[in-house]
Amino acid sequence: MRKSFNGLYGLVRDRLGSDPASGHVFLFTNARRNRLKLLVYDGSGLWVCAKKLDKGRFYWPAADSTSARIVLSHEELALLLGGIDLAQTRRRRWRRKVGSEEPAWLRITA
Repeated sequence: MRKSFNGLYGLVRDRLGSDPASGHVFLFTNARRNRLKLLVYDGSGLWVCAKKLDKGRFYWPAADSTSARIVLSHEELALLLGGIDLAQTRRRRWRRKVGSEEPAWLRITA
């Protein structure tokens, strides 16, 4: 977790193949899953936010073996940051109206 603005920007651009200035939120964690960093571009510059847990770990969702990224909704991000294990939860069936534009998704990497 030594990377800061330029290092995280490069990871998003080169390793994930995404545009760091897209407005998406990118979330990174260390191997022990007790620290995370969030990278987002707000239109005028980059934000890097960090959190270190005193005890415990973040319950990171399992990644598909073919991809280096996991896409979360903003609700799933809130659960993850709140300490909820996403593997132990399930989505309820209900209708969600989706517009023509892609909704704001979260892109994270392990």
